[in-house]
Amino acid sequence: MGIEVSGVSGLILLVLNVWAIIKVVQSSAGTGNKVLWIVLILLLPIAGLILWYFLGPR
Repeated sequence: MGIEVSGVSGLILLVLNVWAIIKVVQSSAGTGNKVLWIVLILLLPIAGLILWYFLGPR
């Protein structure tokens, strides 16, 4: 039912998600916004990463 990502593409996605979460934590956004972005990235790995890239805190 869900999207299965494995192998090299799964590893790349994992690294990008960890990088995005680190960037969210280091941002100057409020705590609530940080938590929201981290949850979004964790629950929707591909879509959350794309949304964070275009709409996330800088």
